[in-house]
Amino acid sequence: MNAVNPDLLYAPHMKDGKFFNPWMQMTHAGLGRLVKWKLSARNSYSQEEKDAMPGFIPDLKNRIDEMDGDDFIAWIGHTTFLICIGGEFWLTDPMFSDRALLPKRQTPPALSLSEMNALKGRLNVVISHNHYDHFDTASINGLPDDARFYVPLGLKRTVEDIGKKTVTEMDWWQTIDRGNGTSLVCLPAQHWSKRLSQGTNETLWASFLLKTSNVTIYFGGDSGYFMGYREFGKKYPGIDYALISVGAYHPRWFMYHAHLNVSEGLQAFEDMGAKYWIPAHWGAFQLGDEPVGYTLVDLKRTMKESGFDDSKTLIMDIGQLIRIPKND
Repeated sequence: MNAVNPDLLYAPHMKDGKFFNPWMQMTHAGLGRLVKWKLSARNSYSQEEKDAMPGFIPDLKNRIDEMDGDDFIAWIGHTTFLICIGGEFWLTDPMFSDRALLPKRQTPPALSLSEMNALKGRLNVVISHNHYDHFDTASINGLPDDARFYVPLGLKRTVEDIGKKTVTEMDWWQTIDRGNGTSLVCLPAQHWSKRLSQGTNETLWASFLLKTSNVTIYFGGDSGYFMGYREFGKKYPGIDYALISVGAYHPRWFMYHAHLNVSEGLQAFEDMGAKYWIPAHWGAFQLGDEPVGYTLVDLKRTMKESGFDDSKTLIMDIGQLIRIPKND
């Protein structure tokens, strides 16, 4: 069970060179649990659930060029979003490759790296953690050399080794003032880290809050459900858009710690008190038992059964661009 003491969100979260979630004992790690998952019986899914896929809107680059300086959020795919605020770009968890180590991409990204590099405006890149579907070496390498990177503790050296020079490491609750009324806040997430070149939990995982004079956007990266969402809403009221991940959540006994299911995603959104929720982390890679587009069917069904106001949930197509209104 999740702890209820919010003070644990601010507690030390590194010991003996390993990061951890202070409010919850780690139960996900270990080869034995992974083998048990792979050998266990799989859920059965309806044909509708198997066939569901996100929509795809082409020509995103041309539509961005036609925005004439307006602010927007565009979904490139998975947890990769391109956000434009005041003529400056923010790219989350850049993933443009065909594979996330092993899982093959089932829908194309809405932008290519060459199109991404052709955009006119300074690029900022936010990376939530080091898992392969969020931290992709080829994608990072292909981004402009003058891009500014913001990463959790322990990832700066890795990004620099790829060839990027402007890299800022951040710890939970740290804020960076970018000037002109813009700041980036690094926040906790309930997750873990590991890749072939980095041991389990040797680098931190995080979510982020982008605060500007016009809009406030939360980017959740990867997380299970935890009390942090309620704390974020209290500490940073007035969040406009919450980009919360709901994907790779079957089987629950294996995934509950690290990934939200749709009912937990709805609860996290309500905890934060944000105006709109944009579901992420689905529609590109099959990372759990469920089909790649299952989240779409499950979310619509869950909102209908629970009576949730679906006008608050913006289920985007890949390549869709949402214009952010200007404050009066």
